[in-house]
Amino acid sequence: MPRQEILDLTQQYTQPFRITKGAGFSLSDYNPDETCGVKDKSEASKLLREGIEWLAHEQDMLYAQDRWSLLLVFQAMDAAGKDSTIKHVMSGVNPQGCQVFSFKQPSQEDLSHDFMWRYSNRLPERGKIGIFNRSYYEEVLVVRVHEAILQRQKLPQSLIGANIWDERLADIAHFEDYLTRQGVVILKFFLYVSRDEQKKRFLKRLDTPEKNWKFSGTDVRERKFWNDYMRAYEEAIRATASENAPWFVVPADHRWFTRLVVAAAIVEAVERLELTYPRVDEEKKKELATVRAALEQET
Repeated sequence: MPRQEILDLTQQYTQPFRITKGAGFSLSDYNPDETCGVKDKSEASKLLREGIEWLAHEQDMLYAQDRWSLLLVFQAMDAAGKDSTIKHVMSGVNPQGCQVFSFKQPSQEDLSHDFMWRYSNRLPERGKIGIFNRSYYEEVLVVRVHEAILQRQKLPQSLIGANIWDERLADIAHFEDYLTRQGVVILKFFLYVSRDEQKKRFLKRLDTPEKNWKFSGTDVRERKFWNDYMRAYEEAIRATASENAPWFVVPADHRWFTRLVVAAAIVEAVERLELTYPRVDEEKKKELATVRAALEQET
């Protein structure tokens, strides 16, 4: 399929949810139940399969070219479907060219460094796709909602002021700007699930024995802070959305549509790189011809 046709197709599912300018952003303008007219799961699955096949081909060129890298940041409330989205969308990718990191509670070593330290140590190498299942945005989300966590980060008390969240958001925006100038393509996904849908998924986990392991009492306790989290997400997106590091507020009440939007965004971003396989120069061609001749002379 020609490049422009691919871009036209993917933009149907990315443009409504892409935020490149944070001014005036409000979550109330987005609907977690949106499907952009896609009628059912089977239609979305067909489009997703095509996207997965295309991405596998492009990833091969990304790895061979060894110039760009891709950083995919996933943020969401519990049960929004981060794990399953990553699993399905990246199912065709060569594991050698993909790195996935899930950031849990920080270790004592992490707490002995600046708040970006453990994340910057996990950035993708050139030619690879890096996936952050939760990320440095936790430092302005969960830490903001539960400020007691901030006290465990060993900051000098004089540096914990009223503007600390604005300062951290500015640091993140500058960090992402720096990365984009080093050849890192950044895509940030907020999987936007409704509170009612989250409740349904929690109940399903409780009712399904093989899913009980996914459930934690902490998940329910965090629901009490839903509005605080939504305000924190709004502030984070307003402060860090840019052309080079866009946010996608992805409707997450229908998992099949979530996966379609994420796949379309990745396909679109990589397609814009206009990747090709490295060209072989004349010296290399001579070397290959010599090798061929030697192989053909073997008995």
